Amino acid sequence: MKKGYIFGIVIIAVAISMLMATVGDASQYVNFDKAYKMSENGNSTKIHVVGTLKKNSGGEILGMNYNPKQNPNLFVFTLVDENQREEQVIYRSPKPADFERSEQVVVIGNVQNGQFVADKILMKCPSKYQENNLEFKEAKATL
Repeated sequence: MKKGYIFGIVIIAVAISMLMATVGDASQYVNFDKAYKMSENGNSTKIHVVGTLKKNSGGEILGMNYNPKQNPNLFVFTLVDENQREEQVIYRSPKPADFERSEQVVVIGNVQNGQFVADKILMKCPSKYQENNLEFKEAKATL
């Protein structure tokens, strides 16, 4: 067999193995109820939970705790999932920038020792392309 054919077969085999590795690492979107049931059954795979931050009537975030002077790699916050279940999320990294501005949060992680521990946080922030209610004033020319 020619060296070119062998090289091509090796490249294809590597590409297939990389594809299989990424498909095997894909996680699923669930709510907190399902995440805790998976944990009880011994399933420790990484999952996605979509939710919003818990806020009071004034729009202030509740249940957020981050003290970078005490421990810069511990960020704790409360997330409300699609079923309105509130859970405390532990993130062992610094608080993401503009976290307070996010409209929706996706946490990727699993339940460990009865608490949801996130490895990654994805945020949907308000788009800078959203139409704002702009107020236009009529300008009058003076002659």
